[in-house]
Amino acid sequence: MPPVIREAMWQFNSSLFLFFLTHLTGFRGLTGDPWLYGGGIHQILPGGLLKIHADFNVHEFTGLLRRINVLVYLNKDWDPAWGGDLELWAPDMSRCARRVTPNAGTCVIFNTSATSYHGHPDPLGCPDGRTRKSLAFYYYTIDPDHDPRAKRTNTVWKKRPGESF
Repeated sequence: MPPVIREAMWQFNSSLFLFFLTHLTGFRGLTGDPWLYGGGIHQILPGGLLKIHADFNVHEFTGLLRRINVLVYLNKDWDPAWGGDLELWAPDMSRCARRVTPNAGTCVIFNTSATSYHGHPDPLGCPDGRTRKSLAFYYYTIDPDHDPRAKRTNTVWKKRPGESF
């Protein structure tokens, strides 16, 4: 792993960044994930995609409640014609509420919930030799009021309007 990536991973789990996230989101007691369970370096090859989904809400090993996703894109000179935009969908899946082009240096921070649907559902059109790269970090809290029946350690996949799997 390149030293700059290792340093970024350390910084995104530092107390200073956790303080920033707490101030930004209002979630107290945020903690990072030293295992990077489901997170870390993500790379999508040409033709790859990630269907719209809501992430797991409970860490399988710690039992902590997932609250925040932080995605950092690493794609220098990304051509928007290649696709790969992150799509953030309305909770009722009626529409794409926001699209984010995965340009290098773009950082997306969003709450994780049962209805925080997101993905890049269309096949990536970048040329051979190029990939869509990102770093993914997830942040958790202890929540004594969380209903254990709502525990979800798996991802929930969704169809877009008019789409079939």
